[in-house]
Amino acid sequence: MTVKLILALVVGFGVSVCVGVFLVPWLRSIKAGQSIKEIGPVWHMNKSGTPTMGGIMFIAAVATVCFSVGLSCIRDGEWAHVFVLIFGLAFGVIGFLDDYEKLRHHENTGLSARMKFLLQLAAALIFLMLLRSRGYLSPNLYVPFWNTYVPISEPLYYAFAAFVIVGTVNAVNITDGVDGLASGTCIPIFLCFTAIVFCWGKSYLAQGIFSAGLTGALLGFLVYNFHPARVFMGDTGSLFLGGCIAGMAFALDVPLLLIPLCVMPIIETLSDIIQVGYFKMTHGKRVFKMAPFHHHLEMGGWLGHKWKETEIFTLFTVITAVMAVISLLGVTGRYSF
Repeated sequence: MTVKLILALVVGFGVSVCVGVFLVPWLRSIKAGQSIKEIGPVWHMNKSGTPTMGGIMFIAAVATVCFSVGLSCIRDGEWAHVFVLIFGLAFGVIGFLDDYEKLRHHENTGLSARMKFLLQLAAALIFLMLLRSRGYLSPNLYVPFWNTYVPISEPLYYAFAAFVIVGTVNAVNITDGVDGLASGTCIPIFLCFTAIVFCWGKSYLAQGIFSAGLTGALLGFLVYNFHPARVFMGDTGSLFLGGCIAGMAFALDVPLLLIPLCVMPIIETLSDIIQVGYFKMTHGKRVFKMAPFHHHLEMGGWLGHKWKETEIFTLFTVITAVMAVISLLGVTGRYSF
């Protein structure tokens, strides 16, 4: 099992880097440049024109891993990695449509919020019913750290799960606002999923192959996306990643683990909600210099220090890595009794 997980990571990294060699120049040649919002930090304006939709790199890489390293799992009737891939692709397609609309209209506004929400909700419900029908999911909610289950009704579970999935996807999307930030934040999350599989054993190998493959693919993408970024993942990539994180959590039947694992995307989302709510309530006052939180840090935060993009990348990655270790400790005892 260890060899397969390492192989998945290596193949994911190699394919992602190789795809980038051809994809980045091609995106530049077709002028698939990102439009930057004028309300953002002024120094971000020099990023305008940087190719977007680079998420195709790690999408292609993890798909390759699923059907090469993960082929033996498919032959054995284990399809969890393929289900998560399809689920992520569903969100990736929504992101692609959003990116396409932005490029077509040459502005940073794509699909309407209502349309994106309805499409995401439909994808979430279909995925949940698929996992339930194949026995990967039960309505008994596993509680990490306490190592116990809370039985709830199936309709309530579906409502809860759909909310968690849509929330996770959009939280990762919001986090994608600084060079390498979404990639750096997601890598420890997928490493945690891989470590969980390593602890739980061969029966979860398919999920482990997927998470290890996507870890390698994101490391390969960082070759092009780390500051100064030569390509952005776009909504194509960020919605795909959000879908895969939520998909892995449900494919391993540990959705509550998303709370500690995704602490930074949660903070990003809460900062947006707090900013908008406080602004409306006080008729123009702000809690943050700018939301989401990474922009607040860029613009001097509350202490006056203007964080560099590389500093924000390091902060988010390190905090997520620490929470990933804590999250792993919270579920290792699940199958030890």
